[in-house]
Order: sequence, then C-alpha cells, then structure tokens
Amino acid sequence: MEWMVALTIFIVSYSLLISEKYNRALIACLGGIAMLMAGVMTLENAFLQHIDWHTIVLLLSMMILVSITSQSGLFEFAAIYLAKVVKGGPVALLLVISTLTAVGSALLNNVTTVLLIVPIVMTLTQMLNITAIPYLIATILASNIGGTATLIGDPPNLMIGQAVEHLNFNDFLIHLGPVVVVIYAVVLLGICLLYKKKLTVDKADRMRLMGINPRIYLERRSLLFKSVTVLTLTMTGFIMQPLLNIELTSIAMAGAILLMLLTSEEKGTEEVFQSIEWVTIFFFVGLFMLVGGLKETGLIDEIAKSIIYYTEGDVPTTALLILWASGILSGFVDNIPFVAAMIPVILEFQEYGMTNLDPLWWALALGACLGGNGTLIGASSNLIVAGLAMKARQPFSYVDFLKIGIPTALISFIISTVYLYFRYLTDFM
Repeated sequence: MEWMVALTIFIVSYSLLISEKYNRALIACLGGIAMLMAGVMTLENAFLQHIDWHTIVLLLSMMILVSITSQSGLFEFAAIYLAKVVKGGPVALLLVISTLTAVGSALLNNVTTVLLIVPIVMTLTQMLNITAIPYLIATILASNIGGTATLIGDPPNLMIGQAVEHLNFNDFLIHLGPVVVVIYAVVLLGICLLYKKKLTVDKADRMRLMGINPRIYLERRSLLFKSVTVLTLTMTGFIMQPLLNIELTSIAMAGAILLMLLTSEEKGTEEVFQSIEWVTIFFFVGLFMLVGGLKETGLIDEIAKSIIYYTEGDVPTTALLILWASGILSGFVDNIPFVAAMIPVILEFQEYGMTNLDPLWWALALGACLGGNGTLIGASSNLIVAGLAMKARQPFSYVDFLKIGIPTALISFIISTVYLYFRYLTDFM
C-alpha cells in the first residue's frame, strides 16, 4: 500500500504543478513533506540520499554570478551595440537578439538570459516603433534551443550532468552542440520567413536607435571588470574541469564566493542573496523529495522494467522512445519533474544488461530541453517571457504560441532523431 500512497501524493502534486494555480515551490515542498508525513521515507533519507545538493548548490552559485554581472550593464551594452552594428535592420536585429539569447542561454542559463534580454527587446522595438511579438517568440525558441547545448544551459541538463559522473561540461558541448546549431539555423530561418512582412522599420525610427550610445550602460567600470574576469575564469574552469579534476559545483562555488568578496563594496552580500531566485531553489528541493518517495517504494524500478520489456532492451528503440516521449511530455508539463523521474529509470537500465547509456542521456536531454518549445507551459523561461510581454502590453496568447511552438518542436525532434541515429545508434544495429 505504501507505493499507492507515494504515487497518489506524486500525481496530486504533479496535477497542481500543471494547473499553475499555486506557487510551484510551495506545491513541490508540500508534496515532499507529505511523503515524510506518510512515512514513505525518513527525513534522513530525504536529505542524505534523495535531495541532490550538488545540483542545488551549482544552480545557486550560477544565480549569484549572473545577478552580480547583470548589475554591470554588460548585457544591455552588448544588445545595443550589436543592434547598431546591424544599423537597426529588423531582420538582422531578430538574428542578433536570437543569437545573443541562444549563446547566453548556453553559457548562463535560459531563465536568467530571458530576464535580461526581454527588457532590452522591449526597449529596442519601442524605439523602432514595431511589434515586439516576433522578437519575443524568437527569444523563447532561441533560449530553449541554446540552453540545450551545455550542461548549465537548461535545468534538465544540469540534473543529468550531476547524476552521471563521467559526463562533464565539454561532453554536453561536444555531443549536443552540433545538432543544436543545425536546429537553431532551421528554426531561425523559419521565424524570419514567417514574420517577414511584419519586420519593417521606418527610417526615422532607425536613426533614433543609431543615436543611442551603448557605453552609457557601462558606468560601473570596476564592477564590470571584476564580473567579467570572474565569470570568464569560472567558464574556463568548467571547460578545463576534466584536466583540473575538480567538481563542477566546487568551481561554481569558488567563482560565486570570489565575485561576492571582490564586489562587496559595490553590491552588498545581503542584496545579492535577496536577488536569488529562491522559488526555483526550493522547487528543486521539494521535487527531489517527491521523486525520492517514488524511488523508496520501488516504483522507479518497475517503470524501468516496463520500458525494457517494451523495447526488449534494444538501445536504438529505447533512445528514440525516450527522445519523443520526453519531448512530447515536456511540451505540456514542466520538463524538470519529468527529468527528475527519468534519471533513476535510465540508471536502472544498467541492472538489465545495458552497458552504454550515453545515447539514452543525450536522447533525454534533447527531448526534455527542445520539448519546452512546444507550448507556453513547456519551460519556465516561456512563462517568464509571456508574463513580461503582458506587463509591457505586447501580449500573445497560448494558442498564438502553440501555432509556432508545435511545428518548431516537431522539426527539432525529427532533426534530433536523424542525429541520434547516425551518430550513436548505427553501432547497435
């Protein structure tokens, strides 16, 4: 009966998360506490076995780094500067904004990137007197696609990287980077063709944009120098992690603490901690407890057995099933709970004869991250952009995004299927 209790708690919590009626961190933590109160697991097991503190601390450290760096004006300077480089051309500007978003999402994370990019998009489109919707849609798509390329770009990748010891920052970049570049190019071409008629700018409005000096955003030169230096050192540490033999979390923590020490006069410690997205942090904590309850009752093991039974242990079939299942589900529910549930399932495959699980990890990462482009509720960054758009009186509806999101997701899955098949799965045929 214990497994029924755990499953009921998980389903109820999951349903409430999907409804978006309540704060997701509260629901996740409430579900985790319900697991404890029902006796499904002990508090000691929850804290020592099921909550992945490596992921929590890594996410917290990156939030600190980005929070301080954002105060330097670096991101605003880059956007205005690049917009002037393309002379305010609307199509070229779309390419610039999208590429900046994709790169930022890969190197930082997609939620933080869209929070920084969207206000810039609003400012630029107001100056050019054009609709912001094509740029906002492109920002959402680029953030999810770009975040797929690296370990720290999207929470699902972060969770996979922490769960699989031999996968490092470089592995994600090498194995996911090529297909992400192809998908990004195809999707961006489609967006440009779709909105071609709306991407026109009056000459006077373009000249107004050209008159802005981007250097006005770089008044805090000391903070800029310190932030860029530490951020560059941290990213270099991520890339060199296999040679340094230091855990990714330790590198991120060192960078965050160093930057806080160096900038304590410009940005107080209390102010930095107040800027942290604590809702996201506690959401992860509650989520790990929820999934931990399922693991304690053996439900995860049964799911693994069922998938192995259905695919008969065939790696290509299993990988493609995971790609499409995770992609479709991530389009309609938050991808974080699904990935949290799937990680222990894939790990269980080793018990049933699968020795090389890497194709399955890449399939899960591609499906979960790219599936976020399917609908507005598919990823946290999507909802953030939609909320900011409504606040700026440039709203777009769930259906409006669905018309673009579904084709984008399907194209992404098809390209990913071809990529996975020819790069990883032909050896198993």
